[in-house]
Amino acid sequence: MMKVGRRIGLFLAAAPILSGCSNSAAEIGSSAAQTEAETSQAETERAGETAVTSLPQIDSTKWQYNSDDKIYWQTGISYCENPADENYETLGIFIPAAYMNAKDNGDGTFTCEINNQAAVQGYTADSAPIVIPVNTPGYSAMEAPTDYVTDSVSYTSAGFIYVAAGCRGRDAGAPAGVTDLKAAIRYIRYNDGVIPGDVDRVFSFGMSGGGAQSALLGATGDSEEYEPYLTAIGAVSGVSDAVTGSMCWCPITELDYADEAYEWNLGSTRTDLTEQEQTLSNGMAEAFAQYINDLGLKDSSGNVLTLTESEEGIYQSGTYYEYLKGVVETSLNNFLEDTTFPYTVETKKGPRGGGERPDGQKPDGAPQGENSGQKPDGAPQDGNGMPDDMQKDGQKDGRLDGKQAQGTSDENKAGDDTTKTRTEKNRKASEEKAPADKNADGDAASDKGNGAPDFYAMDGVDRNLSTGGVTLSGTYETAQDYIDALNADGTWVNYDSATNTATITSIADFTNACKRASKGIGAFDALDESQAENTLFGYGDGTTSHFDAILADLLKDDETYGAAFTEAMEKTDSQGNTVTERGNMYNPLYYLSSYYDGYQKSTVADYWRIRTGIAQSDTSLTTEVNLALALKNYGADVDFATIWGEGHTMAESTGDSVTNFIEWVNKCLK
Repeated sequence: MMKVGRRIGLFLAAAPILSGCSNSAAEIGSSAAQTEAETSQAETERAGETAVTSLPQIDSTKWQYNSDDKIYWQTGISYCENPADENYETLGIFIPAAYMNAKDNGDGTFTCEINNQAAVQGYTADSAPIVIPVNTPGYSAMEAPTDYVTDSVSYTSAGFIYVAAGCRGRDAGAPAGVTDLKAAIRYIRYNDGVIPGDVDRVFSFGMSGGGAQSALLGATGDSEEYEPYLTAIGAVSGVSDAVTGSMCWCPITELDYADEAYEWNLGSTRTDLTEQEQTLSNGMAEAFAQYINDLGLKDSSGNVLTLTESEEGIYQSGTYYEYLKGVVETSLNNFLEDTTFPYTVETKKGPRGGGERPDGQKPDGAPQGENSGQKPDGAPQDGNGMPDDMQKDGQKDGRLDGKQAQGTSDENKAGDDTTKTRTEKNRKASEEKAPADKNADGDAASDKGNGAPDFYAMDGVDRNLSTGGVTLSGTYETAQDYIDALNADGTWVNYDSATNTATITSIADFTNACKRASKGIGAFDALDESQAENTLFGYGDGTTSHFDAILADLLKDDETYGAAFTEAMEKTDSQGNTVTERGNMYNPLYYLSSYYDGYQKSTVADYWRIRTGIAQSDTSLTTEVNLALALKNYGADVDFATIWGEGHTMAESTGDSVTNFIEWVNKCLK
């Protein structure tokens, strides 16, 4: 099993830092404060490692206390010396009261020392895991907490240490978000022995864009590619930024081939493409097949998974295809096993896009019921949440005529009550009107790190109603009744009632019924640069950028888009890296697969839990499957499942996401 990192033996024991000075540190065996000049000396010795920083350690005299939840907490703690954005690059920490011996300072604050004797749910101050939420839907910024975080009690009650770190968003350009989170992890390790918690038991968790960045924390530990960016913001050096485990719900990863995977898996569900558009879609699908064949993923028996040419569709056969078909069947059969009939399809409410703000509240004015398949306030709306009148004037998904109406993923719509489909002119206009820190649709609130609104997911299959597919509603008396409803437009599910198991005819049939495309060609690298990922790979100056090298090659002679793609591939950022090199830093597989140069050049997390709603049209079915396979091939412990009938959400087959995450962490450690 891979080791996440050496135990960082900080010289500080249980003695607190008693000085109220903001630039204080502690000497060995002493609680007296040092002067600022002494504190800013370059190196502080550690047993086995050397932490290099001028940052003060966490001040043990400034703890606040929540008596209802029995939690000591602090916020506003700077984790880097030269923050690029002070609004985001601080953190808060929330600790079970049992791990502290506290003295009331008489001014609402407490001086605390670590209590190594008490236990909470089997953990002590020395063994407690540290959990870090990554609430960054659409790679948005995540505000650092400035007050008590109500969500923390779910984790502190389990004996965990809860660290809420702010980070910059996509408007700052990749790799800013993950860079900040790495800096926060390094700072926590710098405080080993000053605060309770085992710094070799760090777990990150997130959904969608947050799931992607949680996956990156898990895959990129101690990666040299990040060092220039960490140095630029003054992160602690000399300690590890690796994590022990990564929880990822619907992670948007593998962006170098995400567009191609989308066309291979969902492209066949579109029926209104021009000949030119269809040729481009086909070329992308073929490029994905070549990528899979070069990637060299293996199943549990060591068989290499590949795609082969087929009579129907594009490379819809081979061992990789059969493996993926098995994933769909397993998802459906798990649903049948877990479900008691009669079964009623009910609308259920749950978090999406990473959930809520650090304070556990929904953003002010956040719309409800997105992606429910309903039409809010009677407005005509398709299955993507787009008003019908925005599809007029010949603007359809996948247009190559300069009028592309780019389908927008659910997470990119978070916090915006009008999903925009716009031309390049309209997009630029909205950028000029919007605040500097906005999401791809010009929404300031959601990109300030406040998370995303709740949404309504369906237990049954209910996706993309305007483009067809099955719709389930009401009560089904038996499993056979449910299967019959799935087969309403033609038989693609074969059911054996004696064994309560099902098989499917093909991936294409499943996709056509349950997972139709909601995005146009260039699902992530939009031809008009209107997707969140285009902002992510911009340069922090309000501009967007193309990043898909395959699309760039296929469109190199295109009069409308060729030049823009070519220019994007050649441009470099402040550290001299191209968009492809920055893309590698935002691709977990770059570090997990021998197909890439980054293979075995990072410290990969030991433990992974990946969950995704199989009905989501935000990404290809291959996205999470490839991540899980690459991790298993690498030797990691992977708990992976696709959840039947769920979409782009914190999908769980049973129970709730918070409880299941906590139980998984316990399983990894106990």
